[in-house]
Amino acid sequence: NQKWLSFLRGKKGKIMADNNANAIRTTEQQRVKEITDKLEEGLKELFESEKYKSYLNTRPTNEKKKKVKKKLSEYLKRGKAIARPLAVTIKRVNEIVRGWINYFRIGMMKLFMEELGEWLRHKIRVVIMKQWKRPKTIYRNLSYLNKKHKTGCNQEEIFKVANSRLRWYRKCGMNVVNFIISKDLLENRIKDGAGLINPLSYYLVKVGI
Repeated sequence: NQKWLSFLRGKKGKIMADNNANAIRTTEQQRVKEITDKLEEGLKELFESEKYKSYLNTRPTNEKKKKVKKKLSEYLKRGKAIARPLAVTIKRVNEIVRGWINYFRIGMMKLFMEELGEWLRHKIRVVIMKQWKRPKTIYRNLSYLNKKHKTGCNQEEIFKVANSRLRWYRKCGMNVVNFIISKDLLENRIKDGAGLINPLSYYLVKVGI
């Protein structure tokens, strides 16, 4: 009898343990389902919200991207740009870029901002070199900047650039020009406090990244 009672108690305990385990599993499954349902509901609300629709509407199309580059190109036409003080040119360029980014800032355009920055810096280098114009002046100014900012370019390389017969746009794409008239120099070391805007940095600040 004692053995039989012990057997029954063990059997009952096992059944109770199994029931408890099943109840825990059921509770966990319910919790997972509740969390999943809430996530699905939240995503549905997001995609149906006016804010998301507004985001889709303000994403810059390729046409809009071409338009802003065309506007900048028109302003930076060499004949006009070289006649203006560099500080005036950069100030206006910054205004155009800031205005465009402020309008489209919630759109996904990080890659385009990086590309725009590189393109813009190249255009400004062309304006600067064109303002210097003569090979002698180009050589003297590049040598001065190279020494002042410790760029590390040798005089022979600078001489080749200054006397190159390449057209201005290609000449300003040479490594020596990019190293000496660097991104840092254009953004932080132009006279009269006229630092060129960095589109990517400005955009990331605007979207809170």
